[in-house]
Amino acid sequence: MKITSPDIDAIREQVSLALIEDLGGELNADNDITANLIDKDVTASATIITREPCVICGVAWVNQAFALIDESVTVTWHVEDGDSVAADTVLVSLSGSARAILTAERTALNFLQTLSANATVTAFYTKFLQGTKTKILDTRKTLPGLRYAQKYAVRCGGGQNHRVGLFDAFLIKENHIFSCGGIEKAMSRAKETMPGKTVEVEVESIDEFKLALEAGADIVMLDNFTNEQIQQAVALNNGKCKLEVSGNITDERLSSLSKLGVDYISSGALTKHVQAIDLSLRINLD
Repeated sequence: MKITSPDIDAIREQVSLALIEDLGGELNADNDITANLIDKDVTASATIITREPCVICGVAWVNQAFALIDESVTVTWHVEDGDSVAADTVLVSLSGSARAILTAERTALNFLQTLSANATVTAFYTKFLQGTKTKILDTRKTLPGLRYAQKYAVRCGGGQNHRVGLFDAFLIKENHIFSCGGIEKAMSRAKETMPGKTVEVEVESIDEFKLALEAGADIVMLDNFTNEQIQQAVALNNGKCKLEVSGNITDERLSSLSKLGVDYISSGALTKHVQAIDLSLRINLD
């Protein structure tokens, strides 16, 4: 299952929960005691800018934040998800109730700064893989409740999605192998119980790799292999299955890994080792 576009119902639920958290347990803008200092009839215009270069992701989340507070707030975008922008770029213009704009501001920015960070880091990683067959993949190391959002952000940055969760593909790891009684038993049970599902096996040595290959794995994850071990695995594999490299993935190492002939490199850094993009909302009263 691949995340190709945002699910509006899921986005509405995510943004609603964030706003409820900010508004004392209910989706009621009147609970913003600071915004209530402003007269109800005061209108304003505002812009959201980025203070640093980034790849944009989060348009639909921002739209929902303002719509759920006040549907009459006008939101006009000057960029799209996936766009690379320079520092000080105006991303979006707003107009409407000053109260509503300020109440929704932080929730909107939280989603935009986080998802744009995921997209930006992914775009940075993909640059090291240009001109090769190797693709960068995300992992399940995501913020609770934001799995689909962050995986969408990875695609906006030019990456690809690994399995979405525990339901859409097998990933047989060390503890599964131990608990099942070995790679062959785990693989056999996977193919018997859900034929047609992708079966991936994580291995930690060349000997384990040979076992996974013989058992008919669709994908083998080479966990914390050295470049020399990866080269050996590629030669042994000879195109029989897809190969994925994981563990100790740094930007310095990406270029060398992409030249070894593996299909995928997966990294939790795309979703968990990110620093939020520095955004700012500037407001002007009408």
